[in-house]
Amino acid sequence: MLTKNSFLKAESVSIMKKVFVTATAVVLFAFGCFGQNLPDKDWARFSRYAEANAAVAKAPKAVLMGDSITDFWYRRDTAFFEAHNFAGRGISGQVTSQMLVRFRRDVIDLHPRYVVILAGINDIARNNGYISLENILGNLVSMCELARANKIRPVLCTLVPSDRCDWIPELTGVAALVTELNEMIRSYARQNHIPLVDYAKVLSDGNGVILDGVTKDSVHPVIEGYKLMEEALLKVVK
Repeated sequence: MLTKNSFLKAESVSIMKKVFVTATAVVLFAFGCFGQNLPDKDWARFSRYAEANAAVAKAPKAVLMGDSITDFWYRRDTAFFEAHNFAGRGISGQVTSQMLVRFRRDVIDLHPRYVVILAGINDIARNNGYISLENILGNLVSMCELARANKIRPVLCTLVPSDRCDWIPELTGVAALVTELNEMIRSYARQNHIPLVDYAKVLSDGNGVILDGVTKDSVHPVIEGYKLMEEALLKVVK
């Protein structure tokens, strides 16, 4: 015989089942409506140089891989790149993880003799979230290893001697982080016989401070700064 307690228990179980089924249906509906229609996001920015890469008829002598510093460099002194058969593959705002992802398309597939890698300041600025200096270096190392595996000679560069990142003014300790990462880059390059372009030294006043007149924001060189960088680069990429 069905007692009052057993009836209530059965009714409770039935309600719980209905709630579970309803909740499951809501989740599946939401996934069907939204999960399959997320906007496409070209996180690594493969599209940025897709047309330029397809148009390359002659392998460049060097690909300059980097962030806004390299991106603006090409825009401000295109003649330098064209005169030396260099391809600029910098993308403003990018961190080393994004560069590593697009390395095959924007470097390896172009079959250059050299790849010149200048990156890390956006990682320090946490453009894509926190990343340790060791992991920043790890991304640089991975790019060097990919280059060597494809018979491309890597060239590492130290970061511009910066004491702040104007786009994230609350970030402190930038100068110390840049100095430490630069020492890590120098050490890795030395131990692994990788050519190094020491932009930090070229653009420094000798006290770890960037020279007057070579930048307006402590990170991005003006043309006078790029000219100093070009002179240093051509001593390594011959």
